[in-house]
Amino acid sequence: MLAENLVELRKLHKMSQEELAEKIGVSRQTLSKYETGESLPDIEKCRDLADAFGVSIDDLVNYSRDDNMGLGVPPKGKHIFGMVKVGDKGQIVIPSKARKIFNINPGDNLILLGDEEAGIAIIKEEGILEMLQKQK
Repeated sequence: MLAENLVELRKLHKMSQEELAEKIGVSRQTLSKYETGESLPDIEKCRDLADAFGVSIDDLVNYSRDDNMGLGVPPKGKHIFGMVKVGDKGQIVIPSKARKIFNINPGDNLILLGDEEAGIAIIKEEGILEMLQKQK
């Protein structure tokens, strides 16, 4: 996964192997070995690579298109949780990874926001209250 993600991100950011290698302080040959899977970067180089592309180290190393509707690695702080199905009464199940990341627990109040052009967003009640307090 790392090798595929590295190649995809480098091309997405329109960088040559030479440019990326220079940015993270390795030779082009070393970067080429990372991209072919012939060798693996150490944790510091993984951090440098993730920072160069604005993604998390976890996504750089573990992200799989197959598990994420064929979409590429998302920017740091952005997530693809997969598909949810709307039930007969309009209910959806929030994936466990989303509940964990956003600390959503049974009994929490969520606010559903909508913009006819941008789509729907869900925010915890505390989150909207904090935003409103900051605007005062």
